[in-house]
Amino acid sequence: MPNPDLRPGSDAEWQELLARLRRQPPPEPRPFFYARVQARLQAERTRPLPWLASWLRRPAYVVLLAALLLAVSGDGTALRAAPVASHPGQLSPTPTR
Repeated sequence: MPNPDLRPGSDAEWQELLARLRRQPPPEPRPFFYARVQARLQAERTRPLPWLASWLRRPAYVVLLAALLLAVSGDGTALRAAPVASHPGQLSPTPTR
């Protein structure tokens, strides 16, 4: 359990603590921090991507693929031939003029 005696109690003490923290210079990163960040970013850029992921990131290809899927997603009723009457009493479709 934390010791309540170590914490400031009044508003004036809080204001003083915050003022002291604002006066402190911001912490500096460790040496070679930016060099490591740059090296990691460079490694990410040069890492080979899978073929599918690389072309899927281009929006034009995604839109083209979606349009192609919509175009061929029907059940094909327009492409099938009309049924032919196989029994004498069955009606066959007649062409209209």
